[in-house]
Amino acid sequence: MNIDDLKNTWNTDDSFEETPEISTEQRKRMHLPLEKIRKNMRMEFWSTVGIFVFAFGLIAVAPGPFKFKFYITILIASMVFVTFFFFSQFFKLYKNMSDTMMKTSESLQDLLHQFNLNKQYYLSFYLSFVPFLVCEIIIVLEFIPRPVPLSNLKIASILIGSLVIVMPLLFLIGKYWFKAFYGKYIKQIEDLLLELKG
Repeated sequence: MNIDDLKNTWNTDDSFEETPEISTEQRKRMHLPLEKIRKNMRMEFWSTVGIFVFAFGLIAVAPGPFKFKFYITILIASMVFVTFFFFSQFFKLYKNMSDTMMKTSESLQDLLHQFNLNKQYYLSFYLSFVPFLVCEIIIVLEFIPRPVPLSNLKIASILIGSLVIVMPLLFLIGKYWFKAFYGKYIKQIEDLLLELKG
């Protein structure tokens, strides 16, 4: 096969057809849910920063033994580190949503894939706090003075009971929070993509 035949084959091949473009009206419809998602992401970021600032401030002014305050501070600093990792992933999504290149259904499909990936990150984010909560419970059990010390059985019961309650609760809270703050807007974008494909 010579060069001219290759060129002709390339030009007549329709497998590389352009994906449907998003019209101006559809872009306007897409703008509202995307802006709501971005607004909720900003709100969540700043409220998380506020919670950590409040936690560090509370530890600084609260009375208590040095070891207790030091261990809690280290735990909260570790939580900040884990939170920073997850928020760096969310920030990539936030940045992609503001990208002006969202003109085809393919780019919209890619965005929905990122939403689904971030849903998994979101649930992982909530579950990643389980070890920190366990450590905090242990520190509280060890350092809070009591008139009668807790028995080994009672300490084990409190820890196991806390895990049994906290793990499913964090998972459910994460699912509910994602659905309430992002799910309905993602559904609107999915509907728009189906409309484009139909």
